[in-house]
Amino acid sequence: MGGCSSPTLVYTERNTPFAVLATARLLRAAINIKTDASLPKDAAPELIFDGGEKLVGTATILRFLARVSRTPDGYYGASPLAASQVDSWIDTSTALVPGLTLEPLAEAISAFLALRTYLVGHSLSLADVAVWGQLQATLQWDKLRKANPALAHLGRWYDHVGSTPALAAVAEALGPRRRFTTPKPTNPELGAAAGGGATGSFDIGLENAEMGKVVTRFPPEPSGYLHIGHAKAALINQHIADMYKGRMLVRFDDTNPSKEKDEYTQSIIADMQRLGLRYAGITYTSDYFEQLAECARRMIAKGYLYADDTPVEQMREERMAGTPSVRRDRPVSETTAIFEEMLVASEEGQRHCLRVKLDMSAPNKALRDPVAYRCNLEPHWRTGQKYKCYPTYDFACPFVDAIEGVTHALRTSEYKDREAQFYMILKLQQDVWPGLPHVTMWDYARLSFIYTVLSKRKLTWFVENGIVDGWDDPRMPTVQGIMRRGLKMEALKEFMLGQGASKNMTYQEWDKIWTINKKLIDPVCPRHTAVEQSNRVLVTLSNGPASPETVSVPKHAKYPPAGEKIQTRTNRIWWDQADAAVVAEGEEVTLMGWGNAIVRKISKREDDTVQSIEAELHLEGDFKKTKLKLTWLADIPELVPLELHHLGYLINKKRLEEDDIFEECVNRNSRTITAAAGDANMAQLQKGDIIQLERKGYFIVDAGVEHGGSVVLLNIPDGRTKNMPGA
Repeated sequence: MGGCSSPTLVYTERNTPFAVLATARLLRAAINIKTDASLPKDAAPELIFDGGEKLVGTATILRFLARVSRTPDGYYGASPLAASQVDSWIDTSTALVPGLTLEPLAEAISAFLALRTYLVGHSLSLADVAVWGQLQATLQWDKLRKANPALAHLGRWYDHVGSTPALAAVAEALGPRRRFTTPKPTNPELGAAAGGGATGSFDIGLENAEMGKVVTRFPPEPSGYLHIGHAKAALINQHIADMYKGRMLVRFDDTNPSKEKDEYTQSIIADMQRLGLRYAGITYTSDYFEQLAECARRMIAKGYLYADDTPVEQMREERMAGTPSVRRDRPVSETTAIFEEMLVASEEGQRHCLRVKLDMSAPNKALRDPVAYRCNLEPHWRTGQKYKCYPTYDFACPFVDAIEGVTHALRTSEYKDREAQFYMILKLQQDVWPGLPHVTMWDYARLSFIYTVLSKRKLTWFVENGIVDGWDDPRMPTVQGIMRRGLKMEALKEFMLGQGASKNMTYQEWDKIWTINKKLIDPVCPRHTAVEQSNRVLVTLSNGPASPETVSVPKHAKYPPAGEKIQTRTNRIWWDQADAAVVAEGEEVTLMGWGNAIVRKISKREDDTVQSIEAELHLEGDFKKTKLKLTWLADIPELVPLELHHLGYLINKKRLEEDDIFEECVNRNSRTITAAAGDANMAQLQKGDIIQLERKGYFIVDAGVEHGGSVVLLNIPDGRTKNMPGA
């Protein structure tokens, strides 16, 4: 290398720079190699020279090796354009690291390779080596390519490129790749599944848990859409089942026909698919109505249940006071007869409910003879008019958990006072139903967010009173609502698992989950430009193009798969009023994506708003020396009309207290809409696309031009703004 002694590549074996080593072999570059076990596991490689100078990072070292190589230029691009494309791919490769961003980025590269053999041109280049090297060093890639069909093209390319002798030799010489994990938890069989890295602790010492035999269940009630709290419950149940190499069941608790609908059931099933839940099947409590009724008959015969016709309000007062019902010691024969009347919903039956005889003097009011059965004449969404009397959740849950083989029932800690009730009812059921197994309960902290309610009753109120457009409104904390707002499912899952299975109750800030989301969308989402319509300012460039000129520029400078967009330049451009208001005559500014310009004259209205500006292009100016970097749009008819929706919380109090009047805490101004114009490329946007409007933030397309009006964009929080979505 230029007559000097060879530089030394220093790296840790825990972060092997496969791309650098393969490039050195490919280009026959003379470098010394030294591994240093004392370096941190994520330490970047360094190329150290005799004089003490050094180059740090794979991307920088790759470019250096290409420039000093005496081999043909093809590896670094056969033309200036190709070389620039190689540089872009080298930059992109640095984002291929373990974590939630790996899969979406890999999918995008796979799509790019659908009709290509190499990333740049028609032969191997350092672009291929850089991307191959990152994947070669990432164990997560091995799992992803096996599980995700969308990575087929990337897998085909990876195998092809990896068969190149220089690359294959490096991979073989370095031997098997090793994974470095955090210390294992107490139970060695649980391994890394119990926590570590981005995952919270799940090493909870689960009682009565045997490896391979744990069965959990996720029991949603089909009376509304899944919200973010339900998502945590589902993911925790699945994670713990996976930890113990067991399985998770899904059972719909459909015991209240007054609130339940098939619509809700289907939406919950769809949300479970979005969450990527793995479960052993779907059942319904209604599948067991006959067995539950038979269990009730047997418990009546044993004196464990009694029929009670005490008025509802009086019953509530007696339970609060610990006063036994006058019907508590009713003869078994009477209760037996009345229960049969209840099952057919006769006039006599409808006056009664069935109660479990537990302990009316217990300090825990959940034990004060809870209701087991009650009549309901409304048709059941699944069984129709077949039944007119239904078990309560408290009575049905222990029985169905046990009969389905659930070993561990996980509940949020708000139901802690019902744990004793669960065990007592189950014990009575086991006494009359031989062979009914034991179920172990375990509680974890309920998920709560500031400025947010997760009560199904309150969320239903928002829908029924027209405060929101529906359960999937982007201001709602439902799974569909937050996904419509632009939250990636990967971010939701990382956040949830990051909470672990702690029992500590805390109120979470929304910025945490949106910060995770930003890390997923920022590396890949296209960039566009918009100018607000209100008081926008026309800027005339004295030396600008008299006729529109177009250039092709990347939609994302560091992510080639995002594609190209057309930028139009003319001598008449639009600025936001907010930008025009802060410039001064004689000031030089940078027009982003074009070059510098000097403001020559500012014309204002009587209210001191800027009406127009005259400026002069100064393209040879140094953008590093300008204070203001401004977005702009050419004054052309192809600009796309936009609606920018900024969404806020649905309540205006950080945390609701018991004595708060809910309706008085509702934020009735939780949506603001700003009219804007977007660059012509935005006419191609479709519902669900995520973009960044430069200097304005991230947005998701809620409606494209195909719906016949403006493109509707919903602002996606980035974790820095105070105004986060919630209910």
